[in-house]
Amino acid sequence: MTEPNFAARPAQVLSISPIVLPAPGRPVELQLRVSAPVTGGELPILLLSHGHGPSNHLSSLNGYGPLAHYFAAHGFVVIQPTHLDSKTLPFRSSDHPDAPLFWRARVEDMKRILDQLDALERAAPALAGRLDRSKVAVLGHSMGGHTASVLLGARLRDPRDGTEVSLTEPRIRAGVLLAAPGRGDTLSQYAAEHYPFFSTIDFSTMTTPALVVAGDKDGSPHLTTAGAAWHADPYVLSPGPKSLLTLFDAGHGLGGVSGYDAAETTDENPDRVAVVQRLSAAYLRTQLYPGDPAWQDAQNALTRAPEPLGRVESK
Repeated sequence: MTEPNFAARPAQVLSISPIVLPAPGRPVELQLRVSAPVTGGELPILLLSHGHGPSNHLSSLNGYGPLAHYFAAHGFVVIQPTHLDSKTLPFRSSDHPDAPLFWRARVEDMKRILDQLDALERAAPALAGRLDRSKVAVLGHSMGGHTASVLLGARLRDPRDGTEVSLTEPRIRAGVLLAAPGRGDTLSQYAAEHYPFFSTIDFSTMTTPALVVAGDKDGSPHLTTAGAAWHADPYVLSPGPKSLLTLFDAGHGLGGVSGYDAAETTDENPDRVAVVQRLSAAYLRTQLYPGDPAWQDAQNALTRAPEPLGRVESK
């Protein structure tokens, strides 16, 4: 198989964890879950960055099953790291200077994975020789969306010394930002005090193609005074080519992308999750395989539904 085929029956999926990569200078080694179709080669790579959420295990390599399984069943090799802010690790509430969100370490985790794909294949022989390293994408939810935005070119200033930080990853060709943080001048007082790095985000340099997904009921008052529109900022404030999927009546969980039957999902809706799955995968397919009609077909299906669950705009 030379490219993912979304029209075909979903493939059988294998999932391997934990895969442990050495990480000099990191407080702990980097643990990953890798999910992929059982057969096929020349498979595109999707880096999946979890959110910061309140659950004990969804924010780790053990979460985001609805996304990881779907993408793997449709031809992607999905790589999920456990970032340092995961509640499965002891650092979120520690006195580490980058706690609790570890914004820089999250980005470095993704770069480290791409640097060590040879080691990953050795640790998971079932994947050896099956990855297409020229076709890499990133997807992140919530804080993972911030991680993705930085990898795609957004810049910010280090709150400790004010220096501009650019961590663009040129090996990543496209991305999907789910319920990602927006601009820094509308932060809540709490966010401004506890997460000062949010205040300096600059999307004008985020030039890599991306799909931004936002729920129109995702007010996130603990983070912003701008309401749900805040989560569309990575689209509004970045240069094209970009697309925005606005989901109707969707909260921060976008129907439940972080886990199956997750109690923290206030807007649980399997149909909404299916829209996120289909449109995100179709967008990345067309970006990674130019000329493929998957993205246009997915938009048409959304628009023509008797009761559309969202709308798409592009620039």
